[in-house]
Amino acid sequence: MASVENPPAVHLPAAALLLDVDGTLIDSTPVVERAAHRWAAEYGLDPQEFLADAHGRRTADRVAEFVPPGRVAEATARLDELEASDTEGVVALPGVLDLLAALDGRPWALVTSMDRPLLDVRRAAAGLPLPEVVVTAEDVRQGKPDPEGYLLAARHLGVAAGECVVIEDAPAGIRAGRAAGARVVAVTTSHPAAALTEADMIVSDLTAVSVTAGGLLVSGNGARG
Repeated sequence: MASVENPPAVHLPAAALLLDVDGTLIDSTPVVERAAHRWAAEYGLDPQEFLADAHGRRTADRVAEFVPPGRVAEATARLDELEASDTEGVVALPGVLDLLAALDGRPWALVTSMDRPLLDVRRAAAGLPLPEVVVTAEDVRQGKPDPEGYLLAARHLGVAAGECVVIEDAPAGIRAGRAAGARVVAVTTSHPAAALTEADMIVSDLTAVSVTAGGLLVSGNGARG
């Protein structure tokens, strides 16, 4: 993907908006890192190795790569417990609250790799509204990068996934959105632009995205694919 210096704003048609949560709408990085370090110490693991490819994926899927099959459920529950008990530093990312307020009745959904209790804790801490359609880790057989979550959200909204725009911050989520057939806008709030090149557009954060009658307007600081 080639970056374009100060390109014109681009309009993306969208029947609905499908949004990742952690790293896209909410910054929970301090909590995630604190919890991972405590959890890894309890299980005799390297926290940095665990965190290296954890973002954007279901906790159970990542935990399964580090502990024996018979301990995955227990270890996942322990990490979930540590994360849900800590909200210090959890905040909405720039532009998020304005963008969600501007949707004003337009169809949108949350599609997250978190389980529902953790989503509820972090959403409340960051002051985010809750849409009618929410897809969490418990709702899918396969987590991101599988497209199941985005396809399910689109189906619940009554629209074709190919007519939606997905907003993501992680490579696994971008691949999930693209595999679902949606256009994907990536934000560089957790990964550098070089890691997000599979997205259709890349912006620094959601201050670069505004709502139009037929979709989204992505301002000129985005890099177009």
